[in-house]
Amino acid sequence: MTPVSSKQYADDVSLLMVLIDTNPLFWSSSAAPLSFSKFLSQVLSFLNSILLLNQLNQVMVIATGLNSCDYIYDSSKGPTSQRVESLLQKLEEFVVKDEELNKDDSVDGIGSSLLSGSLSMALCSIQRIFRSGSLHPQPRILCMHGSQDGPGQYVAIMNSIFSAQRSMVPIDSCVIGSQHSAFLQQASYITGGVYLKPQHLDGLFQYLTTVFATDLHSRSFLQLPKPVGVDFRASCFCHKNTIDMGYICSVCLSIFCKHHKKCSTCGSAFGQPQTVSTSNQKRKAP
Repeated sequence: MTPVSSKQYADDVSLLMVLIDTNPLFWSSSAAPLSFSKFLSQVLSFLNSILLLNQLNQVMVIATGLNSCDYIYDSSKGPTSQRVESLLQKLEEFVVKDEELNKDDSVDGIGSSLLSGSLSMALCSIQRIFRSGSLHPQPRILCMHGSQDGPGQYVAIMNSIFSAQRSMVPIDSCVIGSQHSAFLQQASYITGGVYLKPQHLDGLFQYLTTVFATDLHSRSFLQLPKPVGVDFRASCFCHKNTIDMGYICSVCLSIFCKHHKKCSTCGSAFGQPQTVSTSNQKRKAP
């Protein structure tokens, strides 16, 4: 693939892919620190500030729902005067469609948003821009996430993280829920992004403009937040549970919480069981 630096406009021009968590189960629960309308108003102000910093900056917004994901805004399409109206209209339409897909009434707790799907969509859009042949801004991904992690998405999310790492696309994370996200901690750590869990969500706009508005070139001159600790625990392939110790297949590296006679992923026969620790290890792409 053509090196990213050879096709950039300039070091201070950014392509920001924003992934917004629209999970209605999260925003209607006590885990949400503020209302969705207040959250959205601060995010819109942040997006406008990004576009005002440089006329070549681009912003794309992807809605991350409980059952689906979709593009809801692209600053390169349509006149500037219709930015807010277009985004709000498409976001409202997306939320309605996503709720119609939720026919399973047995959801336990808040439920996890489809983060793996929105990450994949963001990376696909970035790759299309990479291969377009024209000059492009420096891409980065910002995840505005509040829902709890979905262990069943572990493999897909890790694949997206390693793809972003290979493409030199940092994944920034702004966690707005009550708990830290192990998935996003790993994503930001592996790709060289910034992980932040704001303490006061009423001032979310200040956090966004101070930490996430700066381009990648300017970050080398700033003291940005660094994660105190990263949860590197994996999810088992059999029950999708987060585990500290497990059994690993020596052929495909699949992880299981219990010993099996045969690997369910590649079909290899297991020999004498050997357990490995899945925590406190730095993840690397195979």
